[in-house]
Amino acid sequence: MLQLNHARAVALMVLNAALWATAGVVTRQLESAASFEITFWRSLFTLITLAIVLPYLAGAGFWSGLRQSGPLLWLSGLCWSVMFTAFMIALTLTSVANVLITLALGPLFTALVARAVTGQAIPARTWLAIALAGLGIAWMFSDQWGGAGVLQGMAVALGVPIAAAVNWTITQHAHQKGLAIDLAPAVMIGALLSCLFTLPLAWPLQGSATDVGWLALLGVFQLTLPCVMAVWCARVLHAAEVSLLALLEVVFGIALAWLGAGEEPSLRVLSGGVLVLLALAGNEWLGWRRR
Repeated sequence: MLQLNHARAVALMVLNAALWATAGVVTRQLESAASFEITFWRSLFTLITLAIVLPYLAGAGFWSGLRQSGPLLWLSGLCWSVMFTAFMIALTLTSVANVLITLALGPLFTALVARAVTGQAIPARTWLAIALAGLGIAWMFSDQWGGAGVLQGMAVALGVPIAAAVNWTITQHAHQKGLAIDLAPAVMIGALLSCLFTLPLAWPLQGSATDVGWLALLGVFQLTLPCVMAVWCARVLHAAEVSLLALLEVVFGIALAWLGAGEEPSLRVLSGGVLVLLALAGNEWLGWRRR
């Protein structure tokens, strides 16, 4: 697979966040596909892509090895499926802003789960960065709090950071223990489970051919590529560090929506985004000096 040092893994995670962030601006181009249908098509194209690429990379024994894989792979796949679907379900119950505030809890959950499972000490700089990044995202959307269904929607949205925290910890734990487990196929398993879950909710499918084309691009470049690269990065980076860098998706998403869809952010959003960037940059700089 890909040989990474710390600096390359950080750079890849920044790229991953940028790719994840394209979902918002691309969905603005859709004509008729609804939320569950968007999730279904995106997961389906992710499944198809990985079912072609992973056996090619792994060789003829890929499918037999998948059947004989241990519980960690399937647990990771379940986490990916929750991450793929819970976000869209939450959006049907409450606003995007409230969902994003909930997702800001991801680094904290990841740090706590990693410490509980692996005993991994969390540096003080990372705790500070978690607090500042969460504060920045909360500030970005604090003026949009409230409305019907907020608590229900945010309860569903909690599935995303919790599943992500478990997933990154599983990946790092397997690597630290020297287990010969390639967790990249877990992304494919997660896409399969997401398809099975969302198809009944999306039926009958109403998306146009143009919509399906856009969602195919999302499946390949917004899910498949960054999710597999994130699995590789989690072999090198601390679980909390992966989760922190993934928060850049929020900042990139705002910028892309501004440039690609004309959704100009408020001064509150811009100032909160700056705080998130400073928290992430400060954490990486202090870690680089220590190393």
